[in-house]
Amino acid sequence: MDNLPSILTPDVGLLFWMLIAFLVVFCVLAKYGFPAIVNMVDSRKKYIDDSLRKAHEASERLDNIKQECESMLQETRGKQAQILKEATATRDAILEKAQEKAREESARLLSEAKAEIESEKQAAISDIRKQVAALSVEIAEKVLKQNLQGDKAQMDLIDRMLDDVSANSK
Repeated sequence: MDNLPSILTPDVGLLFWMLIAFLVVFCVLAKYGFPAIVNMVDSRKKYIDDSLRKAHEASERLDNIKQECESMLQETRGKQAQILKEATATRDAILEKAQEKAREESARLLSEAKAEIESEKQAAISDIRKQVAALSVEIAEKVLKQNLQGDKAQMDLIDRMLDDVSANSK
């Protein structure tokens, strides 16, 4: 077996020193290197877990905010519908009041016009009665003053007087 190269068949002394060097490096790594690597891996795991937890919380908050927004939107739509309904009712009430007021005003104007017409009618009738009474008294005076004989003379006098009154009134 001596023909094999020394790399494939090392000496026992070389193996011993290689083992010692390996154990020293392993102990140094075990004491200082592995804890640092484990701490870095643990801190990275904690950071990732914390990030996942925060992402989950943010997702839940986002869902809650979406639900709140949706409920606020529904509430706002309900309020909008209520306001529109109230505005329509108010408009209808105002229109009804305006129509009622217009009806009352037209009825009042109509009754005032009727009362004024009636008043003018009564005044005209009273004036006509006064004129007829005055005319009758005047005719009677003149008839009595003249002491007329016969129907023909009386009728001529009455016609003349009526013509005089008609001419005076124009």
